[in-house]
Amino acid sequence: MKKVVGVRFKPAGKVYDFDAGAFVLKIGDAVIVETAQGLGFGVVARATERLKAEGFDKPLKKVFRLANEKDLRQREKNSATELRAYRFCLGCIRKLGLKMNLFSVESTFDAGKLTFYFTADGRVDFRQLVKMLARELGVRVEMRQVGIRNQAKLCGGAARCGRQTCCSTFMEKFIPVSIRMAKEQGLSLNPTKISGQCGRLMCCLTFEYDTYRELRGKLPRIGRKIDTPMGRGRVVRQNALQRRITVRLDKGEEVEIDTETMMQTDSGEMHG
Repeated sequence: MKKVVGVRFKPAGKVYDFDAGAFVLKIGDAVIVETAQGLGFGVVARATERLKAEGFDKPLKKVFRLANEKDLRQREKNSATELRAYRFCLGCIRKLGLKMNLFSVESTFDAGKLTFYFTADGRVDFRQLVKMLARELGVRVEMRQVGIRNQAKLCGGAARCGRQTCCSTFMEKFIPVSIRMAKEQGLSLNPTKISGQCGRLMCCLTFEYDTYRELRGKLPRIGRKIDTPMGRGRVVRQNALQRRITVRLDKGEEVEIDTETMMQTDSGEMHG
């Protein structure tokens, strides 16, 4: 059995498993852990639990120690380096006339490597840019081109609902979103109303999609002819959450019907 703890390196980032060893850790503890790129600074996101060692494909890397004041100061120093590198890189991009949008710089904990995140419409020849950055900053440099949704996740911000964007607060990975999900929930198909900061369909459209599908599946489908206590008509709208439908009667008027009430009475039972 191993004491396994979940550690996150970025807000809303993926949670990685580490061997907690003899450490007694709780959610929110700052820790220094072993990573493929050396020691890293992370925060405990999942409490310690005992699991069988056979359940892991590779040996788990270990929690090196709890973070101390010196580590926190190193983090602050890294943040200052990231800001300086970001500003310098922007100047180089303008000077070289590169068509790329730099939006974030990330330093390893030991400050030996800087990763520059950017978006672009196509491939970018940044070889000269890397040389300029390495010469000025004196560290290893990596340029990483990502998608527009990843940019929104890294940058964060306020969403249409007034809360922080889901991708930057709790979503660990992106889920495919389709226009069908908006249709299923009866939302306006105006792109400006169902798109997030990234310009893509809002991730939250996936959250209630299955529930709407289940509820709508229990209602007469739109276009179906049914009998109601007020006469025969055709279903023109559904309200899945309230389990109500709007029916346009053959005589022309529209009526809203509580489907549960109809189902409970033999005389008003719906059939088509």
